[in-house]
Amino acid sequence: MKIRVLPSGGVFHTERDESVLAAALRSHINLPHSCRSGHCASCRAQLVSGTVAYPDGPPLGLTAGEAAAGMVLLCRARATSDLVVEARAVHPVTDVEIKSLPCRIETRELLAPDVLRLRLRLPAVESFRFQAGQYLDVLLEGGQRRSFSIASPPHDAARLELHVRHVPGGGFTGRLFAHEGPGALLRIEGPIGQFVYTEAVTPAIFIAGGTGFAPVKSMLRHALERAAPRDIWFYWGARTPIDLYEEPLVREWAAAHPRLRFTAVLSETGMDARGAGRHAGGWVHEAVLARNPDLSGFDVYAAGPPAMIEAIRAQFPAQGLAADRLHFDSFDYAPRPAQA
Repeated sequence: MKIRVLPSGGVFHTERDESVLAAALRSHINLPHSCRSGHCASCRAQLVSGTVAYPDGPPLGLTAGEAAAGMVLLCRARATSDLVVEARAVHPVTDVEIKSLPCRIETRELLAPDVLRLRLRLPAVESFRFQAGQYLDVLLEGGQRRSFSIASPPHDAARLELHVRHVPGGGFTGRLFAHEGPGALLRIEGPIGQFVYTEAVTPAIFIAGGTGFAPVKSMLRHALERAAPRDIWFYWGARTPIDLYEEPLVREWAAAHPRLRFTAVLSETGMDARGAGRHAGGWVHEAVLARNPDLSGFDVYAAGPPAMIEAIRAQFPAQGLAADRLHFDSFDYAPRPAQA
């Protein structure tokens, strides 16, 4: 199917069973998006002409009223005819080329019972330039993809670091946790994404939920190791202490860099959930709001599950955060085969 995007005039084609957003990204057309699972509504667009279908059911991020008004979520919509859609323009965040490259797993390390760190080695003759916060896709058989944020900073790109959470029933993550060890060959495509760190002197608040720590780690290392002249507050939300899988490393950073303050926020209460610099029994965005009644002087970078991002987008502007100073990456897991 042929897709035309207004007002930019970009044109691309979708393949069978491919979402409109996936086809656009494959064609290197940068459309607004974040979670790619139908939750965050970042990819919402106006359907000017044509028809779409949602094979997995109506997406949660699109209300009945919005659907009746002709709005669609490009990350879930499949074209059933040629389309014309109107979507806000997104300027490329980087002038580097999106590449499709082979790579090998150099090391794998279990950071938590359900979180694996991979370090990927690229071909010696290839460079892979990216900005802190961006992600890459691992290309799988049958045209499937799995997206992972890059946890290493751009100035340490010789080995790309990924944090992979095990998804019960997930074929790819199941293989990684079971037997895909050093030397295994993968194919990746990237860099992708508009969630990127911007150099500034404005105080910054970083918020991570679970493995949302991966892109935040890239940003924090970039800022700290380049001696960014700004004060930084980092809040990491998780269920239990074991889910703060690199907490000792972050505390080392805070000890070495006086301009970095770190707070862990645990949603489960209990004796083991308490400790220095920890809050127990709450949500991470609530801890940020409690400590910062006026957000007008901050930049905020947030990465984590859709519910966390939705709460931040809804509540932070009421405490003074300007819309253009909120940078976020909302993500979810690929559906299980039975759900798909």
